Amino acid sequence: MSQFSLTHEVAKPRQPSANGKPPLLVMLHGVGSNERDLLPLAQYLDPRLCVIAARAPHRYQFGGFSWFDIQWHSKGFNIDTNQAQQSWETVQRFLDEACSAYDCDPQRIYLGGFSQGAIMSLGATLTKPELIAGTILMSGRWMPEVGPQTDREHIANKPILAIHGLYDEVIPIQYGRAIRDFLQTLPVQLEYHEFAMGHEINLDSLQVVVNWLNQQLG
Repeated sequence: MSQFSLTHEVAKPRQPSANGKPPLLVMLHGVGSNERDLLPLAQYLDPRLCVIAARAPHRYQFGGFSWFDIQWHSKGFNIDTNQAQQSWETVQRFLDEACSAYDCDPQRIYLGGFSQGAIMSLGATLTKPELIAGTILMSGRWMPEVGPQTDREHIANKPILAIHGLYDEVIPIQYGRAIRDFLQTLPVQLEYHEFAMGHEINLDSLQVVVNWLNQQLG
């Protein structure tokens, strides 16, 4: 039996960390994708990082994998909130597993996600912020259901970067702004950006991620 809760790919640090163990960044892909989707971003990030891209646990009906099921209808969509919570709890377990297995610094575990992966990253951060040094949310959405579960004590001063495209056709910009508006009610260190892009990671938004991580790592 695997020691890991999630299938994943690893990009090991390209440069040693001056203060011992390397920082860890775990990346979560969007619906219908897999663990290979975000791993190429590692080449642009701080070379001291150990970057792990994890695969969502559920098969998606149209191919690839998902963190939770979505049912589309004429008025929008419904999501399986129980499945979503189970998935972000799995992510929380995986952070500890990966940090231990790859000998990373448990005080410098970062979590980032795109689309549905951003939804998972936010859920994991809000409910167990003590596990995570900082979070990157790209083109995601806030699940109101997670609000009452937010650990408001341990979320204090947590660095969070949120990015969204003005022309996002999959998760429209109002959802990115809802993330911003909710996080502004919490004592977090929020950095929020909007870009003239669709449902994607373009070069400008990637540069913001690079800069933010560099600032966090020092």
